[in-house]
Amino acid sequence: MWQFITDRKSGDFFRFWFAQLITQFGDRVFQMAIVGLITALYPGSVMAMSIVFLFAIVPAFVVGPIAGVYIDRWDRRKVLFISYFIQGVLVLLAAFYLIRLPVVWPMYVVVLIISSLGRFYIPAKMSFIPEIVHKDDIHIANSLSTVSGMIAGGLGMLLGSWIVERTGFFAGFCWDGSCYVLSAALVFTITALRYRLPDREAIIKRTREMIQVEKSVWNEIVDGIRYIRSQQEIRFIFWMMAILLAAVGAIYVVIIVFIQQAFHSVTRDLGILAVALVAGSFLGSLAYGKWGKKASAEKIMFWSLILGGTLIILFVTGVNATHSRFLALGLSFIMGLVIGPDMVAPFAVLNKICALEMSGKVFAALEFVVYLAFLLAMMFSSILSWYVPRLWILIAVGGIFMLIGLIGLIKKGEKK
Repeated sequence: MWQFITDRKSGDFFRFWFAQLITQFGDRVFQMAIVGLITALYPGSVMAMSIVFLFAIVPAFVVGPIAGVYIDRWDRRKVLFISYFIQGVLVLLAAFYLIRLPVVWPMYVVVLIISSLGRFYIPAKMSFIPEIVHKDDIHIANSLSTVSGMIAGGLGMLLGSWIVERTGFFAGFCWDGSCYVLSAALVFTITALRYRLPDREAIIKRTREMIQVEKSVWNEIVDGIRYIRSQQEIRFIFWMMAILLAAVGAIYVVIIVFIQQAFHSVTRDLGILAVALVAGSFLGSLAYGKWGKKASAEKIMFWSLILGGTLIILFVTGVNATHSRFLALGLSFIMGLVIGPDMVAPFAVLNKICALEMSGKVFAALEFVVYLAFLLAMMFSSILSWYVPRLWILIAVGGIFMLIGLIGLIKKGEKK
């Protein structure tokens, strides 16, 4: 991987990759600052935590499908640059002005706008890789982006948790805003050498069609849906990512409050455990990047579900019984190790099989599906937490994880 990064031909990818590292780092610091802010205002409230994440997720349904269409029409490098720059300005505005206001709703608006911009830059980021690396290097480029992003995210959570615990949320917002501005500068320098282009006849045909009649956004969304439905492998990836994100949504805010109350801290233990989880995910993703081509992506994802569900149950029951930080660290690391491949495999498969002219719509549609699954599961578990102890919610999610993975393996065996 290091040889790939240092290769002169990979200069554009290096700048893109470094920009992603910076934004991943800053985002996690921002997340810790938001958690600290909401905890200070509404201590112990799962619903309050869910509301702020609701504002971050809603744009996936309103903006996401439209964004995918325009990403396939626009210069993806410009989309990334503009999105990063505006987000940097907004976060710095929040740091120097909004957090001083006596009301919290302006912060919700900022979260909403930042998330709306993210609906453009996330699919643009994922579909930009084939334009700046050779087709033979897509697998390693995806693995490298995911793996290093996990490291940067983990460090961001660790530093962010320390900053918020020690100095409050102002510094966290400053870090994130600065990271976005620097990332915008790096993306601006990319020349975007295009390695992977649509077929020439397809370009000519598409041009003639555009001359005859301008396609409406709705028609292009429908085209994207039809394309996804026609591709069995893409449909499978969508189902698996929806299941994975539904499970994450169900435990996300519940486990934040669970950890805060188990260890009597606001963000310190969240950050430390996040680093352990990311370190495990790093090794799991690295292993997939090295040996993933030799294994079935479907089997890898099913086994990740089974083992991940088992470890969720072990984590919550063990921490609840012992309140041991060492046990929590160890189980978090192992959990990351087994779910790491799920962070790489779906995107590697999509980048290989998806036509470039459809990639923006496909990644935007994937965002829509996974965020819908995440949001519904998060809100359901938040409401459920009023009536059911958090421990049992987390155990139930782990059990469902295991059951789905087991059913998938059985059906996979029956097809053979």
